[in-house]
Amino acid sequence: MSYIDLAIDRSRSTLMIMGVLVLAGLISRSLLPIANDPHIVLPYFYIGIPHEGISPEDSERLLIQPMEIELRKIEGLKEINATASEGYATIFVEFEPSVDLNAALMDVREAVDRGKSEIPTTAEEPVVRELDVDDFPLIQINLLSAGASERQIYETALSLRDDIESIPSVLSADIRGDREEVLEVIIDPQALEAYQISSESLVSILQRNNRLIPAGSVDTGQGRFSVKVPSVVESASDIMDLPVQVSGDSVVTLSDVATIRRTFKDRTSHARFNGVETMTIEVKKRVDANVIDTSEAVLKVVDEATAGLPSTIRVVPSQNTAEFAQVQVTELQGNIMTALALVMVIVVAAMGFRSGVIVGLGIPVSLLFSIIIIYQLGYTFNFMVMFGMLLGLGMLIDGAIVVTEYADRKMSEGMDHREAYAEAVKRMFWPVTASTATTLAAFLPLIFWPGISGQFMRYLPVTVFTVLTGSLIYALLFGPVLGSIFGKPTVHSAADQKTMEELDHGDPTQLQTITGAYARMMAWITGHPLTTVGTIFTLLFCVFWSYGKFGAGMVFFNDSDPQFISLSVSGRGNFSESEVNDLVLEVERQVLQVADIRSVNTRTILPGSGSGGGRSGGAVNDRIGSIFLELVPEWDRDRDGFAVVRELRERTGNFAGIKVEVSAMEQGPPVGKPVQIELRSRHRELLEPAMLRIHEYMETLPELIDIDDTRALPSIEWRMQVDRAQAALFDADVQAAGVALQLVTNGVKVAEYRPDGADDAVDIRARFPIQDRGIRAMDDCASVRVRGKSP
Repeated sequence: MSYIDLAIDRSRSTLMIMGVLVLAGLISRSLLPIANDPHIVLPYFYIGIPHEGISPEDSERLLIQPMEIELRKIEGLKEINATASEGYATIFVEFEPSVDLNAALMDVREAVDRGKSEIPTTAEEPVVRELDVDDFPLIQINLLSAGASERQIYETALSLRDDIESIPSVLSADIRGDREEVLEVIIDPQALEAYQISSESLVSILQRNNRLIPAGSVDTGQGRFSVKVPSVVESASDIMDLPVQVSGDSVVTLSDVATIRRTFKDRTSHARFNGVETMTIEVKKRVDANVIDTSEAVLKVVDEATAGLPSTIRVVPSQNTAEFAQVQVTELQGNIMTALALVMVIVVAAMGFRSGVIVGLGIPVSLLFSIIIIYQLGYTFNFMVMFGMLLGLGMLIDGAIVVTEYADRKMSEGMDHREAYAEAVKRMFWPVTASTATTLAAFLPLIFWPGISGQFMRYLPVTVFTVLTGSLIYALLFGPVLGSIFGKPTVHSAADQKTMEELDHGDPTQLQTITGAYARMMAWITGHPLTTVGTIFTLLFCVFWSYGKFGAGMVFFNDSDPQFISLSVSGRGNFSESEVNDLVLEVERQVLQVADIRSVNTRTILPGSGSGGGRSGGAVNDRIGSIFLELVPEWDRDRDGFAVVRELRERTGNFAGIKVEVSAMEQGPPVGKPVQIELRSRHRELLEPAMLRIHEYMETLPELIDIDDTRALPSIEWRMQVDRAQAALFDADVQAAGVALQLVTNGVKVAEYRPDGADDAVDIRARFPIQDRGIRAMDDCASVRVRGKSP
């Protein structure tokens, strides 16, 4: 007894199994995370090393080179790209695709830990993280001020961030446009001179009086007691009462020579929403999180958290990618349902209602079977999966049609419906299996496509495989069982019955029907094999020749109408924070005049502020601003997104001193700029002239746009030369001169403290008043008293 006889004899059990599969498919669909794009694991790791005030040359020599020595010891390493900039060192590590990335991440962290012992102790803790395509924010929450102070906005943003990060599906919520808190000790240089206190000794006192002292414990014989020395700064008043000098019975405290205030660090960036200053919370989801559900949860938390806010603070969400995902899923699911309905209509019209329904049920069963496998594989429900389902939809009922048609023929000949479907499966098992296998064989190589592109495209063949596998199971198992229960022979007219008899026992070329015309054509083709083969090869050659001659060329991934557009503003030079803001603001004003834009999020970046930059093929960090646009939905505008891109390029292409790159958000796997040229030489001085010549040549090519390079940024640098011998006469050294110089620039970080209600430690920085800072004050910093002597 074959399996089909057993299945038909136990039809209730077979149908129960099919019902369980359908139920499991529906549950899997409800649990399947929805995403815009397939999740791709990138073999890249990012290492960022902040070091305040370090020059690009020192960053390369003291930060990057020691780390590179340790990173090169890792097995499976493919390439290291590093960028040294003012205040920051950035290293991107690429591994071979075959390497276990979890083990690679551990190796990178261990290498960084070893390298930390070789870099200056003044450097901050290195940041190590794995690059992920899901780093793109899911949604942005903008906090706008309508009369509220910066601190009110900041505290509201912190509270809202904590509420959002409490959502299980949220990976992180990062605040942009804010400034770090700092406890500033504003030193009066005249008071220092009056009390004859050196700046270096004052800084040293502040550092020594904010240390955790483990005093230990005392055993008295009647008990053991711990001893505590309260020595850590807990509030601003603890610093104000610190003694800085003792003369006889009089004690000079810090409050006598300085004022203390809790404020924010100097601004290095701005964030704006639709031209208004804002603090923005960028929300990122976890890899396995549902885009739509996570977005709804975030918006719900925002509504609840902001219900009691004062009217001086407005909260506006923007850049909600879940809306785009919802539209995409709805449209593709609608296309699938439309295709299903059309297929059902055609099948029912051609085979009759009863047979058509038996065949048509294979569509939902196969799709739900596919969803079960996709869910078990850990895939998301994205457009590649839906496209695979749509592609397989036209092929999945072929086997069911063949089996049902043959069984219908047998029933018309008088065979019992149970026997007819069993005979149909036995007779058509190998033809149907071979037909499905040949189709699957065409998609099999795509599953083994290597690299990042392979990860992205793999969703398509896997989906087609699962859909067609489900259709094969239905065609050879569930469909025949249904037919054995509900199937009845189709009532044929006398003419149809005569045609079938002639097909079985007569000459089909004599039929005066479409079938007869097809039979006569095949008879002629098989009778002239050389002519047929020659014609086929001629047509094949003409197709390839015509495409090469008149075709539009080839693209890796077709461009779709963009919903999001980004602008990158770059400039080279010694820009101040206000100059950067003004330059980006000019670009923003032009952008706001363009129609069909729903929201505009702008961020300025001060070069050398230690932002580190992002990955852009190794390009140098000369970016001074970025603008991210969300267009109104395509059904609400009269032009496509590419027309908006062209208008933006026309409006922003003629700014003096800056360069604006306009790019639409790309679909498909991340590839960056399509053309990248790397130059290598043991002699660094030879690289920049060669790079300049290549850059100038590429600028002459009209096909290329948005060209950049990694040449060093042109800038003016001030250097203070310390005469060590002369400094020694006044009991001074380079350290003392450095402290004096820092007091007139960014200030000296003397300690940290953690106030109540703060999540992170707050820096304590000593510096001179604003009127005693800047370039002019640098000439006078040498006269600052050092170690009790004035030069």
